[in-house]
Amino acid sequence: MSEVKLNNVIKKYDKKTIIDNVNLTVKDKEFLVLVGSSGCGKSTILRMIAGLEDITSGEIFIDGKCVNNVHPKERDIAFVFQNYALYPHMSVYENIAFPLKMRKQNKKDIDKKVREVAESLNLTEYLQRKPKQLSGGQRQRVALGRAIVRNPKVFLMDEPLSNLDAKLRVQMRSEIKKLHQKLQTTFIYVTHDQTEALTMGDRIAVIDKGIIQQIGTPDEVFNHPSNKFVAGFLGSPSMNFINADIIDNTITINNESFELNDIQQQKLSGRNKVIIGIRPENFNCDNSNFEFCTDVELSEMLGSSKIIYFKINNCPCSAVVNNDFLISDKIRLKLDINKLMFFDDLNGVKL
Repeated sequence: MSEVKLNNVIKKYDKKTIIDNVNLTVKDKEFLVLVGSSGCGKSTILRMIAGLEDITSGEIFIDGKCVNNVHPKERDIAFVFQNYALYPHMSVYENIAFPLKMRKQNKKDIDKKVREVAESLNLTEYLQRKPKQLSGGQRQRVALGRAIVRNPKVFLMDEPLSNLDAKLRVQMRSEIKKLHQKLQTTFIYVTHDQTEALTMGDRIAVIDKGIIQQIGTPDEVFNHPSNKFVAGFLGSPSMNFINADIIDNTITINNESFELNDIQQQKLSGRNKVIIGIRPENFNCDNSNFEFCTDVELSEMLGSSKIIYFKINNCPCSAVVNNDFLISDKIRLKLDINKLMFFDDLNGVKL
């Protein structure tokens, strides 16, 4: 069983807390994604699991064994880095074989395993090439091959696709997901790209300032965020947040008012201020039941649709629309008030 568990893990540099009391269990054979903005601590968590960073306090378990004092090479993990970390003077074959040579396995077994891995990653025709003769996607597959050949208990991946172009990232996302399904082992994947997180992870841990804000399935964290940070981080374009007053169970948006339904009234009982969350794709949808007027300030082409930018209650907002709106147009937008989210105006907790 390749379960990874962090109990009350803290990491400090001097007096600054980088990772703040993280508790996390990665299930056996699970694909868990750690996602957050740059500098939030997600890569530090990965490096602590690998043993490349010491922890200040707490415990880390791999396969039920506390590894706090276990050397990285004895943790039976494979680490795939952002910059591939290939040996430039070695061929693809030699790069993939290197971990097995370090374990002093016999040449026949090494050759068999290397060729099996190369075939599974479509690298067979490149085995005699050097890394500089490969594309970015091919180099990343070599890095994956070097990790796979060891058959480790846990795979750790630190933003492995960030150096690839957009089209190749989409392709490699699919390949890594298929690889996980084939190998049936535990994957912990770090990214700042929320699209990668939503499309790849069995579960997602959203991190901000060294604290796990929410852990759940992609559906849970996207449709039921625990707070304003999670709601705003996941989704592209990101969720709109609007300051609003509540007067007699009624909210006004750009001088147009709507009454809260029974469930919303219960959630917001006793409040006179709230932050409304609206996803850009929830404007002009089939079930829209409220209209308001606004001015288009900017528009961007997405292909079959557009993103338009405007203000609601003087708060900057965006919407994904199919209509051909022009800048400075005064338009009426529709939204489904049943899809609104509400957040505490002081601490950002979802209501």
